[in-house]
Amino acid sequence: MTKDEVIDLIRDAGFGFLATVDGSQPKVRPMMPYLTEDGMLLLALLGHSRTVAQVKKNPLVEICFVDRKMAFCRIAGTAKISENPENKETVWNNIPMLRQYFSSPQDSNFVLLEIGINSAEAMTPQQKTPDIVNLK
Repeated sequence: MTKDEVIDLIRDAGFGFLATVDGSQPKVRPMMPYLTEDGMLLLALLGHSRTVAQVKKNPLVEICFVDRKMAFCRIAGTAKISENPENKETVWNNIPMLRQYFSSPQDSNFVLLEIGINSAEAMTPQQKTPDIVNLK
């Protein structure tokens, strides 16, 4: 798959499944991240979520997107909690669903997670092996 096809897959899927580690147990949950033009994933978390604590202990994460045709993209990255106001605004402006959880990007419960992409692989059902894709 090409970079543009993977970007389309991520945007079409909308939701991805974010995996963190809690001790020796992976924890997976659906999330709605935003892919920036420079190849970073941004997502909003509730301040009291277990995800925040898990990322602080182990910043290595993976997120998987699957489209309706069963093509997928797995992204491995390094996550960090950020107070970057521009990135908070970007997430706020691009994911309207956040308004049911937060009053604004300045809401004290709004925690921004920035995921720097270390690697990405994608595959369609017709392929026998995934393609390594550079999203930066």
